[in-house]
Amino acid sequence: MAVLDQLSASLGADKVLTDEASLQSRRHDYWFLSALNEFQGRNVPTPLCIVRPINVDDVVAAVNICREAGVALITFGLGSGVCGGVIAAPESVLLDMSSMDSVRDIDPINMLASFDAGHNGGAAEAAVAKKGMTIGNFPQSIDLSTVGGWVATRASGQFSSVYGNTEDIVYSIEAVMPDGSVVNFGKAPRASAGPDLRHLMLGSEGTLGVITGVTFSLRRQAEKRVSQSFYAPDMITGLEAQRQIVQQDWAVPVMRLYDEVESARQAGDHHRDGYSVLMLVHEGPASRVDLEVGEVRAIALEAGLEEAPAAITEGWLEHRNHVPSWEDLLSKGLVVDTIEISAPWTRIGDVYNEAVAALKSVPHNLFGSAHSSHVYRSGINLYFTFVAQPADETEMAQTYLASWNAVLEATAANGGGIAHHHGIGRVRKNHLAADLGDTGVAVLRAVKSALDPEGIMNPGVLLPDA
Repeated sequence: MAVLDQLSASLGADKVLTDEASLQSRRHDYWFLSALNEFQGRNVPTPLCIVRPINVDDVVAAVNICREAGVALITFGLGSGVCGGVIAAPESVLLDMSSMDSVRDIDPINMLASFDAGHNGGAAEAAVAKKGMTIGNFPQSIDLSTVGGWVATRASGQFSSVYGNTEDIVYSIEAVMPDGSVVNFGKAPRASAGPDLRHLMLGSEGTLGVITGVTFSLRRQAEKRVSQSFYAPDMITGLEAQRQIVQQDWAVPVMRLYDEVESARQAGDHHRDGYSVLMLVHEGPASRVDLEVGEVRAIALEAGLEEAPAAITEGWLEHRNHVPSWEDLLSKGLVVDTIEISAPWTRIGDVYNEAVAALKSVPHNLFGSAHSSHVYRSGINLYFTFVAQPADETEMAQTYLASWNAVLEATAANGGGIAHHHGIGRVRKNHLAADLGDTGVAVLRAVKSALDPEGIMNPGVLLPDA
């Protein structure tokens, strides 16, 4: 095929993979529905080829060749996305960024670190840790994701309540636009040079260009870390305690409140029937941490919480990134996922109650539950978990989508935002107007059309179906 010949001639045949093993291994990301399709033996398409660029010039060449041929170009990091952001279409070119994995620069004076977009997140954190610094972004997928993927999905880490989300720690972004031009968004620590164009790439999910490099603004590693745990008589009381803590300006990087269902799993031997568990991790300068621990304890007790063993939080820290695989769950006939949303403080209680009730009303549901994981002055995030077990495996996909719809519709109806940090992908795209409004979706379509008039950049993702 002409596109294959052009890619091989321009980039070198060693960077263009067409063997079956390579095509099969990158057909999709870690979305449950893609795993279900494979598990049930459905045909999952493979791309025309895998292109593995090693520098920006390679990316420019791939973008130009695909644009001129009208061939879809799908950017792939390490495949850890969970919303269907990557599904290879026949005759598409999949751009595997994992070979663009260099540490470009670590600057301890300006506290900046620059990486190729395909650099592994855990490796990036390890590189700056050697200099006594931290990026501060610790998603559960840190060792399975790329720094470019963090930007593309507007990711958030487990310590975000102080260190911030990806948009708070990104200093600049290098990208190849759909016309093949190379741009650098971000030059100074703060600018008033028109709209902040970094946000064209943040959350773009490969639809507006290819992120090729990221520079982060760093922090110094914490001098001290202390764990703390509390029992809350119910979720609403625990949520109110978190509001008091954050609005009194205590900088607690981790505050996670688990409802009664999830507390039984998280607290283990320390579980108390009928109670939720609030876990906190304090870190920073030793004197500040010591003061903060005491003040937060006073706020929590005043709000009606009871102190719990710190071992609960310490156990979470040790095992927080260990989760069963989709294959393990599917082999038991289970339909499972998590859905992260957010809402203002005045609406989050209604979102929690109605979303959990909506999940439990979905046929074949075994349980619906939630925990909070990212806290802000004006509101909070909730992570909903659902588990269902249809007797008929042909109903698994329908049950999965019904569960997602239940949570997103209950969230939107009660004033919440339908996506906190995993992005939109395919699973949320037809709910996007709940957050942006019809006019906002039209604006996003106009941006997409202006930047990518041929529509080659990861089609089928982010924007609702026409």
